[in-house]
Amino acid sequence: MLQLLIVLTAVEIVLALGVLVVYLLLVLGSLRNSVRYAAKISFGVRAIETQTGHIGPAVTKLNATLAEVAEALPGIAERAEKVASSAGT
Repeated sequence: MLQLLIVLTAVEIVLALGVLVVYLLLVLGSLRNSVRYAAKISFGVRAIETQTGHIGPAVTKLNATLAEVAEALPGIAERAEKVASSAGT
């Protein structure tokens, strides 16, 4: 009887280890898929970075030009009002 219990315990341990191995292989497959997707995302982000790298300096230059325009607008509006009032009289 004792030998039967020992054999059954050994079989149970082997089955438990087998189930653990199967689940670990499933997790490994899932992680491999995640790595594949992460690599694709990383490649895409690098491509976007390369394509948009020149935007930063252009935006700085554009902001400087817009600041100059904003400074000139009050004078232009004042002159337009003078022209409009003199044309209306």
